[in-house]
Amino acid sequence: MSKVLTRTDGHVLTITINRPEAMNALDPETQALMSDAFDDFAADDALWVAVVRGAGGRAFSAGGDIRAMRTALEGGAPYTIPATGYGGLTSRFDLDKPVIAAVEGIAMGGGFEVAMACDLVLATRSASFALPEPRIGAVAYAGGMHRLPRQIGMKRAMELLLTARSIDAAQAAQWGLVNEVVDDGALDAAIARWCELLCANAPLALRATKAAVRDGLALPVDEAIRRQDAGGYPAIEAMRGSRDVVEGIMAFNQKRAPVWEGR
Repeated sequence: MSKVLTRTDGHVLTITINRPEAMNALDPETQALMSDAFDDFAADDALWVAVVRGAGGRAFSAGGDIRAMRTALEGGAPYTIPATGYGGLTSRFDLDKPVIAAVEGIAMGGGFEVAMACDLVLATRSASFALPEPRIGAVAYAGGMHRLPRQIGMKRAMELLLTARSIDAAQAAQWGLVNEVVDDGALDAAIARWCELLCANAPLALRATKAAVRDGLALPVDEAIRRQDAGGYPAIEAMRGSRDVVEGIMAFNQKRAPVWEGR
């Protein structure tokens, strides 16, 4: 059985970390397979949204595989991480398509960092989040030290980074890390609902939005807006000249649902 499973439903690709016996820990093979899956997602214009989740219900991902790390320290197979980062995602800075993390159980260390690298996070009430790296003498290498302060503010981020304590889904939602908390057993329905919401919109518009938000965050707001007005965001310019823009306007005037082509 593969350590990573993929399934396509319409325009949605689901990537499942399939190591429930290891709490979906990310060993090198799993990370490489996830990176390949995200490569395929990025390259396929028929895929508009990705969902990443963990198998078994007990864990989204416990993060890096400590046993594999020990093997590497003892001279065995090296613990390699793809250039695209943990889970093939945390250092993938050019992916403009929306990605949803669907979290059941624990999301720890690199697993939490994969969730932070997603655009939306859904979680069950029993889910929990932590960055426990300092307890093994390490730090949150996979973007946690940089994404977390930007997502929840410095003081809250430092609380999690320095204490290594865990927070539950309700607190994660209160702090802005989770978009929706659902009852245990209701995650599949929530995923379907969110994917339907996203896929009702023009895929090029979603890609243009994500690209502009990401790139604009690095600029002062006035410069970000001037860059947009000057045609400085290629994804927005691609959207402007697309057939979907014409379809959206025609569908609105004809009082019907648009049929998006993604071009």
